Amino acid sequence: MKTCKYPISNALTSFNGADQQNPPAAKPGAKIHHLPATIWKKKEQENKSLLDQAIERSCEFFFREQMPEGYWWAELESNVTISAEYIMLFHFLGMVDKDRERKMANYILSKQTDEGSWTIYHGGPGDLSTSIEAYFALKLAGYPADHPAMAKARSFILGKGGIIKSRVFTKIFLALFGEFSWLGVPSMPIELMRLPNWAYFNVYEFSSWSRATIIPLSVVMAERPVKKLPPHARVQELYVRPPRPIDYTFTKENGILTWKNIFIGIDHVLKIYEKSPIRPFKRKATDMAEKWIIEHQEPTGDWGGIQPAMLNAVLALHCLGYSNDHPAVVKGLEALANFCIETDESLVLQSCISPLWDTALALLAMVNCELPLDHPALVKAAQWIVDREVRKDGDWKIKSPELQPGGWAFEFLNDWYPDVDDSGVVMLAIKDVNVKDRKARDAAIRRGISWCLGMQSENGGWGAFDKDNTKEILNKIPFADLEALIDPPTADLTGRMLELMGALDYPNTHPSAVRALEFIRETQEPEGPWWGRWGVNYIYGTWSVMSGLAAIGEDLSQPYIRRAVNWLKLVQNDDGGWGETCESYHDRNLMGKGVSTASQTGWALLALMAAGEAGSGAVRRGVQYLIDTQKPDGTWDEEQFTGTGFPKYFMIKYHIYRNCFPLMALGKYRALTGEKA
Repeated sequence: MKTCKYPISNALTSFNGADQQNPPAAKPGAKIHHLPATIWKKKEQENKSLLDQAIERSCEFFFREQMPEGYWWAELESNVTISAEYIMLFHFLGMVDKDRERKMANYILSKQTDEGSWTIYHGGPGDLSTSIEAYFALKLAGYPADHPAMAKARSFILGKGGIIKSRVFTKIFLALFGEFSWLGVPSMPIELMRLPNWAYFNVYEFSSWSRATIIPLSVVMAERPVKKLPPHARVQELYVRPPRPIDYTFTKENGILTWKNIFIGIDHVLKIYEKSPIRPFKRKATDMAEKWIIEHQEPTGDWGGIQPAMLNAVLALHCLGYSNDHPAVVKGLEALANFCIETDESLVLQSCISPLWDTALALLAMVNCELPLDHPALVKAAQWIVDREVRKDGDWKIKSPELQPGGWAFEFLNDWYPDVDDSGVVMLAIKDVNVKDRKARDAAIRRGISWCLGMQSENGGWGAFDKDNTKEILNKIPFADLEALIDPPTADLTGRMLELMGALDYPNTHPSAVRALEFIRETQEPEGPWWGRWGVNYIYGTWSVMSGLAAIGEDLSQPYIRRAVNWLKLVQNDDGGWGETCESYHDRNLMGKGVSTASQTGWALLALMAAGEAGSGAVRRGVQYLIDTQKPDGTWDEEQFTGTGFPKYFMIKYHIYRNCFPLMALGKYRALTGEKA
């Protein structure tokens, strides 16, 4: 079996630590030199408790999966649009590799549901835009309209309103090939680059992921290129009827002076401006965007560490006249290839990769199991993490000019965009491990906590990548149909920061803690839980907050904390586990409801134990659920998506979650109770 250029999950191969910025391609069939797979002194298995056995099996699994350099890295699964757009990119660039395209098409077809659609998470409803992009990619790959899978997909798509009802990004990709009119794409004028940073609207008021995507996309939209397709590859059959000019307008809300309607009016004016042959600021704005794109490319070729930014940056450079063999384009395409998982018959492009996040979580889970802090596996992982501290200024510097760099990112290398969530978990994981150079570790933590505290927003909470990225009005513009143009403070990240502060002995009277605690109280749901921005959903948010409240020294008997505890007990499933569907982002009535999963059970247990409930019946039943559902190889099965990219619209399945969070919870339970379940 072939793997991607970076190792994934059970197909792990070596990453050359001597060349961190340019990781080499994995060699198919390369042997892995595992770290020792023994935790405690050997003794007869029957003398171990079921709890001890479950913990040991899980730790053994992580030892087997650890890379020689010390890190862990598992697949980050999303939906088929990521790979579908990869096919579109190569057709647009004229660089089609038929064998790789065949494998991508195989992957896309493997994810089609019985009804003919494609979903954004396992078991979810068919999604119109995802299905259109999958259908279009298959058409480009040579699948005819009368293929049975295509006929089923087309029936679903037309039943949902066809191309006209799809989201903005889908329409942009169709417009690139002349399958949708650029007139129907919301304006994002490139002149936005010219607005100063102090202006109410400027590129640094967008979230980091939006900024890294919109700036290159504004170049593409300014040029409005069209790559004509041969008749067999077109998708005009996905229109319910031939489009009319009115179909390229945007649906207004009821009422006159709503923000959405105002922005629709502004969009109409901008379109008139964009048609004008006189655009005095366009050339200068384009030059600024080009400079920004080149400056923000990492040495590895990435932009922002995410597929949308990377793919659109390559498209933008192409529109600016860069050849396919230009170094910036070559590096960008190599970075995308490094996100791929390839087998003999399948190829999938990941939306992002998460080695630092995965490593920190795995390390923290084993620390919770009270392994010796000088254990070689822990030391190697901690040192690998320490070595990847961000020491450069990033986009966050615009709003925090006096703040000095520190912290950690999500990927192997992403110096422009460290984030407080990764930084928090990293510091929790490495702070006690006996690395060789503890002074360097401690200095990195001091810089990291200083950076994190400096990223606190005015309302007392934390966002992920920027402070005070809170202009919710941006999510009302026609371009923002994913409602993800900002990165506002959220309870889950604020809880993480409280946990970090508590672990580093900050008192709850510290000004940052006082403001954060006020934010936590204000954002609690009436039923008791907290909404989760980066994990599904209220169970995730409640875990993060409860861990933070306990660590910072809050009185756990307070009514608002007991309300959260009671809610968690109330939503426990009959089998002892916890689960929550992604649909809870759409329907609050589904909060905390869903089939039990290993990761969400881990979160609920950690939350309850943080609140002093380790000896409760709910916790004992949850622990028993994890023991009963563990597989002989130390892992857990989990088909559900429990990670969140954009709430409602882009869900993620971290393949490490189903294993690291159960281990974290079981280790914490044993440490707190001393029980031998």
